Amino acid sequence: MLNNYKKNKELLLPPDRKFVKILKTILGFRPGRIDYYHKAFIHKSATKIYPTGQSINNERLEYLGDAILDAIIAEYLFDKFPFRDEGFLTQMRSKIVNRENLNFLALKLGINQLVISNTANSIHKFIYGDALEALIGALYIDKGYRRTKKVVINRIIKDHINVKKLISLETDFKSRIIEWGQKNKTLVNFESAGQPDENNKNHITFISHLFIGDELKGQGVGYTKKEAEQNASKQAIEHLIIKE
Repeated sequence: MLNNYKKNKELLLPPDRKFVKILKTILGFRPGRIDYYHKAFIHKSATKIYPTGQSINNERLEYLGDAILDAIIAEYLFDKFPFRDEGFLTQMRSKIVNRENLNFLALKLGINQLVISNTANSIHKFIYGDALEALIGALYIDKGYRRTKKVVINRIIKDHINVKKLISLETDFKSRIIEWGQKNKTLVNFESAGQPDENNKNHITFISHLFIGDELKGQGVGYTKKEAEQNASKQAIEHLIIKE
């Protein structure tokens, strides 16, 4: 797969000493194919258009990094918890790779210092987490799976993730609010819809409204309908259940 990637000299971005220094701090070594790392931090709102008509941003690397990260986390959890079932492993992986947690990890790593964006973070609040996935994609292209796995486990998971704490962390807010509604004989209803992203008409952002009876109790936004409903449920729980 890696052999399919060939350098296009016209698309190379000039290396920057500060950029490389920050990358070395994050990764633990000096990166090789610096052009891919530059692309990893270009948000779609700051897309560069070359004379050839090619658009350069981090969306493709984000897609690749998302898949690589999922594989690494799945393998890590499979080895770490040899006697736990598929449900537990899936839930743990979701806790690690959810958008909010990835954004938190990206900020701890200092990725916010590298991101190039022309949009407000309040609109794209997971911009740094997306860049983290793109960085993993660039690292995979540059160094391959084995080196990428080593960086993710040693410099992200072991340094910044408390796995024991995550085990007890509640993340399935939708199931919890539905169970609450059943227990209290109250109708819980979601109204969810997708709309085109203002910066990329091919990308859909989902908005979910959670009604308890006829009252709006939660609103959530996400890259998927499931994520939006989870976020709406979390908001409803924070304002309703915890007070009881």
